[in-house]
Amino acid sequence: MENQPPIPPVLPTPTPLSESDARMWAMLAHLSALPGSFFLIGSVVAPLAIWQIQKDKSAFVDYHGKEAVNFQITIALATGVSLLLMFVLIGFVLITVVGIIWLIFTIIAGIKANNGEYYRYPIAIRFIK
Repeated sequence: MENQPPIPPVLPTPTPLSESDARMWAMLAHLSALPGSFFLIGSVVAPLAIWQIQKDKSAFVDYHGKEAVNFQITIALATGVSLLLMFVLIGFVLITVVGIIWLIFTIIAGIKANNGEYYRYPIAIRFIK
């Protein structure tokens, strides 16, 4: 017998999500940040996990997952800066503003995703394109 190259394994292709499932996962990518908000980077972990698991199954979930992760990273950075600025007292005001913006935009994005709409956060650094 001749030496033949090994046959590469056939990887299963992900099953596409139904429209309602895609809307649900997109909404969860945004709203999953809420319970993680008790830790500085905790609000990034859940959206990142949802996006990584579901991104190949739906372009809609891929879009919303990237948006959610980018926004949560931006907010984590703003929170970190606010904590540092507490030494000069302005951080106390800034962290309150960041928290209110975070809560409002996260809820709006979750609602828009559940309605099947594409939502782009107005103040997010696009780390993931």
